[in-house]
Amino acid sequence: MNLRHLAAGLLSLAAISAPLHAQQPFPSRPIRVISPFPTGSGPDVVVRVAAEKMTRSLGQTVIIEARPGGNGFIALDAVKRAAPTGYELGLADVGHLAINPSLFKKLPYDAEADFTQISGVYRTAFFVFVGQNSPIRDIRGLVAEARQHPGKVTYGSNSVGGPLHLGAVQLETAAGVQMLHVPFKETAAVYNAVATGDVTWAMGSLATAGPLLQAAKLRLLAVADKDRSAAMPEVPTVEQSGGPAGVEATTWVTFLGPRDLPPAVAETLSTHFRAALDSREVRDRMTTFGFAPAGSTGAQVMSWMRTDTPRYADMIKRTGAQAD
Repeated sequence: MNLRHLAAGLLSLAAISAPLHAQQPFPSRPIRVISPFPTGSGPDVVVRVAAEKMTRSLGQTVIIEARPGGNGFIALDAVKRAAPTGYELGLADVGHLAINPSLFKKLPYDAEADFTQISGVYRTAFFVFVGQNSPIRDIRGLVAEARQHPGKVTYGSNSVGGPLHLGAVQLETAAGVQMLHVPFKETAAVYNAVATGDVTWAMGSLATAGPLLQAAKLRLLAVADKDRSAAMPEVPTVEQSGGPAGVEATTWVTFLGPRDLPPAVAETLSTHFRAALDSREVRDRMTTFGFAPAGSTGAQVMSWMRTDTPRYADMIKRTGAQAD
């Protein structure tokens, strides 16, 4: 065989093998999920358990890579820039997708156009916490104290314009009182300040404030939702605790990929992820944190975004909150 025949044969072989390689069923290699949540946090723990279930059902390793910080910009920018193959995916929450567009003058991503929503992960309501030694026993007492001392009652959050801040603004506005917002750089610092009495109260999830609650350093006044929490059924809603009606401070987390993710790939990922959420292991872990599983279609997640984005935009406008 001369060199010309050899070259022709190699080209023919390449032409045959290339389509075969391109047609390999998804997934054919490990999948990486880039997370904006710190390792060990509630969403991180839940998604890692789900990833273990997906690894078994898909036959490929699903790796969770935590890239917290920068208001979620670091993780979401990486997902935005990923190739739309299904092998680099991400997580996001209500703050990243429904609040940041109104809070920041410039975002490194378009919350709606730059991503393909795959499934919801969970939804959870925020609780109202005070220190264990606080004289305030219910929301009625909290509102009365704020009305008697305008601008003196304090509440903490982990960021200006974040979900915890805006959840507290809902209560403040609905009650028609004026309270003082005290922002902290870290979430743990918020609840430590409430526990010591340096800050009067704060909102939070059982996942974040739970350790201090279990240590009897915090006390629950109410849940900011229309119904009581299945995780804490003994805790009244804000309205049942003597507060205003209609205070619903909730958050949600979604599983997403870059834009232009092939529909068949998105559907495969959604099917396996929702099956993982339905497993007893994941549901038990969610119950520990007070999360409600919210496996859903990408279209349903888009509906959450389109409902909450204008609602939070209005709150941000009222507070004048702005981040650089």
